[in-house]
Amino acid sequence: MRFSALHRDNRQLLLKLVVVVVLMLGFGYALVPLYKHICEALGINVLSLSERQTAAAKSNVSGNGQVDYSREITVEFDTNARGPWDFKPAVRHMTVHPGELSQVMYEFRNKQDRTMAAQAIPSYAPMQASAHFNKLECFCFNEYTLKPGETKQWPVVFVIDPKLPKDVKTITLSYTFFEVAGKGVVKVGQAPTAGAAL
Repeated sequence: MRFSALHRDNRQLLLKLVVVVVLMLGFGYALVPLYKHICEALGINVLSLSERQTAAAKSNVSGNGQVDYSREITVEFDTNARGPWDFKPAVRHMTVHPGELSQVMYEFRNKQDRTMAAQAIPSYAPMQASAHFNKLECFCFNEYTLKPGETKQWPVVFVIDPKLPKDVKTITLSYTFFEVAGKGVVKVGQAPTAGAAL
């Protein structure tokens, strides 16, 4: 009788633990879309609609064609390297006129002994500048795969909308480059596994 009760209690405990594990896995998978929705709602570290639709941004900016030479905006370029790689802009800042087409180059080097997949996410300061910072070309639009020791250079081509509030004189464009989990984990000399990004 006692053994039967203990067996039943163990089975109930095992069932509860399995339910907890399943819920934790489900929550883990739900975090990515949940994070994206929260960031979109708050406007933090996400690609704006104009960044996702580069063709629309190109047509909107090229149709304007007016440069405001009476104003100068200082654009500062900041990078956050969250991992074993080098990531930096060619220049730390530049002065531009609203409506003027500008370009800055960024360099990324994979210092690891394995292939990696990575992507950059931009953020802006002050936050209201994000609606007026139109990127026509940006490495942040795509995910990239880099081989061990590989170096890539990418341009960011942008136009600041002349409708930017007059009190904004400096914009900081910051990129955080992060490794995309579960991709590109092949070490040098190791055979790639099925589904590995190369």
